Amino acid sequence: MLRAVMVDESVEVVENRPAAGSYHLLTLRAAGIAPAAQPGQFVHLRIPCCGGALLRRPFSIYRVRGQTLSILYKVVGQGTAALARARAGDRMDALGPLGHGFSLPGRDEQPLLVAGGYGVAALYLLAERSPVRGVLFQGGRSRQDILCEEEFRALGWEVHVATEDGSRGVRGLVTEPLRRELERGGQGRKLYACGPTGMLRAVGRLAEEFGLPAELSLDEHMCCGVGVCLTCVVPVRTETGWEYQRACTEGPVFDSRVLLWEVPE
Repeated sequence: MLRAVMVDESVEVVENRPAAGSYHLLTLRAAGIAPAAQPGQFVHLRIPCCGGALLRRPFSIYRVRGQTLSILYKVVGQGTAALARARAGDRMDALGPLGHGFSLPGRDEQPLLVAGGYGVAALYLLAERSPVRGVLFQGGRSRQDILCEEEFRALGWEVHVATEDGSRGVRGLVTEPLRRELERGGQGRKLYACGPTGMLRAVGRLAEEFGLPAELSLDEHMCCGVGVCLTCVVPVRTETGWEYQRACTEGPVFDSRVLLWEVPE
């Protein structure tokens, strides 16, 4: 897992377009942040047109091209609605790259990626930079929540899709085809996942059941993004018991074996 040097810079909007349904793709020219970004890290954006009332918002770094980086986001409230109105040439303040990211698979490992909804955004850079190709298991409520499927196929990854309503791929949760794949057996398998907490918990349980290593990127509320406010702490195991760690600095990526999904009494 890697951590790069943090940069606070004014970035320029290169493109901001609809991707699918209520999802959008934003590309920023970020000469200081983009070249340093590692898979699984994020940027904290101060969204324009919102005045000083709103805090920065964290977004996974989806793709990097030279001095530009892209993020995938869903319009769900005032902040992301304002972000969707940004146009090419607009500027905003960005802090990044932040967080503790994924480690790249070894050449003797078979990576299995598990994405829920726009959690896929945190996994694309990992898939692109991986020295070996593996399998992506992608899930969502409906077909509109399945993003970047063809982009992963273009990288040479096998893709399995599951939707809860059956409108794309198989009907059901993404962990169901994942389980079937794990039951087939295989050497050197390692799980990487990003998505809703319930999905991550299920992936962690499967990793434990099959005796596999897993790296999970947690989707926690982050206010400051730099470990000061302590709003994103999660309980983790330690050699002497357990403690809270910050998802924005010690995470968002954690080894599944150290995560405690409930605070011990």
